[in-house]
Amino acid sequence: MNDVIHIALRAFFALITLFIVTRLNGKKQLAQLTFFEYVLGISIGDMAAYVATDLENNLVHGYTSLLVFALIPFLVDYLSLKSKFVRDLFEGKGTVLIKNGKVLEENMKKERISTDELLEQLRLKGNFKIADVEFAMLETSGELSVMPKKEAQSVTLKDLNSVVDAEHEPETVIMDGNIILDALKASGHNIQWLNTELEKAGVTLDNVFIGQVDAQGQLYLDLYNDQLQIPEPSENQLLLATLKKCQAEFELFALETKSSESKKLYNKAAAKLQNAVEQLTPYLK
Repeated sequence: MNDVIHIALRAFFALITLFIVTRLNGKKQLAQLTFFEYVLGISIGDMAAYVATDLENNLVHGYTSLLVFALIPFLVDYLSLKSKFVRDLFEGKGTVLIKNGKVLEENMKKERISTDELLEQLRLKGNFKIADVEFAMLETSGELSVMPKKEAQSVTLKDLNSVVDAEHEPETVIMDGNIILDALKASGHNIQWLNTELEKAGVTLDNVFIGQVDAQGQLYLDLYNDQLQIPEPSENQLLLATLKKCQAEFELFALETKSSESKKLYNKAAAKLQNAVEQLTPYLK
């Protein structure tokens, strides 16, 4: 029984050590690991299993070897940052497989890449015809980087000489039927605006799974009930919603301004709009 407890404790601490080593090694995915890092990872895993199960093994010696193997990648990474020779030695170099629209058969043989594998990698990149590929390189991670020919590339806004506003990440203002106040404030809106938008869409807050505001101030709603279609608001409803939105923005301006005169002016405008909304609501609903 004592041996079982001993093995369980050794396995637990070996697992903790592996977790710490993995976290310190960064966030590289398996496909991003070099061959050297892959071999080291396997070795460290085998050593941790050996330390956990071999009761006759000296625990200090086992963890010392683990520590040495864990420190080697950090040393190699440091030297790689300082020297291109070390970087090429441990990480390797990319291999060009297609250049100027021509397949380089010798490089394919060197990397042991068959024609079927090349075609598969091209298809995964959305290129079904070799004739459309200008350049392709097999990276050190094993991924294939592809540059299509100019005539096979998608048209971009730059090609059309079109200038658009910079895109920003959307703010998730509703999650699981709850309003995220910090995100709502970051989007430049307040609760009154959000309630107006929900009223415009004809949905209640508790039926909203996710709500996001994009860079243009548009609210996207995903409902719990996928069968429920968000109706398009009528012109009267849009007018009413716009009035409520303006009233809410005047209140927001009044809260944000430090000028007492401006605050009074915004509050007065908000009160007038509120009065107009109350009078027009029966006719616009």
